[in-house]
Amino acid sequence: MAVKKIIIAIDGHSSCGKSTMAKSLAQELGYVYIDSGAMYRVVTLYALRNGLINNGVPDTKKIIGELKNIKITFKWDELAGKNTTFLNGENVEEEIRRLEVSQNVSPISTIAEVRHEMVKQQRENGKNKGIVMDGRDIGTVVFPDAELKIFMTASPEIRAQRRFDELNQKGVEVDFAEILENVEGRDQIDSNRKVSPLKKADDALILDNSNLTREQQLKWTLERVKEKTEGK
Repeated sequence: MAVKKIIIAIDGHSSCGKSTMAKSLAQELGYVYIDSGAMYRVVTLYALRNGLINNGVPDTKKIIGELKNIKITFKWDELAGKNTTFLNGENVEEEIRRLEVSQNVSPISTIAEVRHEMVKQQRENGKNKGIVMDGRDIGTVVFPDAELKIFMTASPEIRAQRRFDELNQKGVEVDFAEILENVEGRDQIDSNRKVSPLKKADDALILDNSNLTREQQLKWTLERVKEKTEGK
C-alpha cells in the first residue's frame, strides 16, 4: 500500500481495542506487530506463576532479578489468523488475557526496571521501521518520533461492556460491575503512576471509538497512514 515505511504508535486507555486495531492495521499494511501491552502481561503471568505476587503486591526485587529469564516473542498464527505471544517459547496468548492477569498488570507496569527492559526490546524491534505498536506510552516514551501517533479512548462503561462480552464469548464467567471497577481502577493507576504515566502525546491524533465499528476505525486509520506515507 505504501512506498515509505513508518512507525505507527497507538496509545490510549485500557480496553479501547488498541490491540485489535494494531493487529488489523499491521495485517493490512504488511507491517510487523509488536504488542507492548502483552509484554507487561507476560511479565505479570511469569510473576504469578512463580509466586512473586502476593495479595496483589508484587515482590519487586525478585521480579527485577528474574527479568533476564523472561524472553518475549511474537509470531503470526496463519491458521488462527491472529498474532500470538510467547513466553520462553510457550504460547501464552490466551492465558495473559485472563482477569487475574488484568488485575495485577498495572502494579507490574509501574516497576521502572521492568519498563526499561521492555522499552529496550521494543526499540530494538523498531529500528527498521514498518512496525505497529500499541500500549499506553508508545507515542510518548518508546517512540516519541513515530511518524503516526494515535490516542484511542472510549467511555469506561463501553470499554467494560466490550471486555465483558469478550470474556463471555470465551466461556469465562465474570461480573460486569467487577469489570467496570477494574477498568476505572486501571485508568486511575495508569494516569497517576510515577513512571510513564498515561498521557496523550502533543502530536497524537485522538480516536474516540465509543460509537465506531472496527471497520470504521480501520478505515479512518488507513487514511491517516496514507497521508503520512504518500503525502510527502
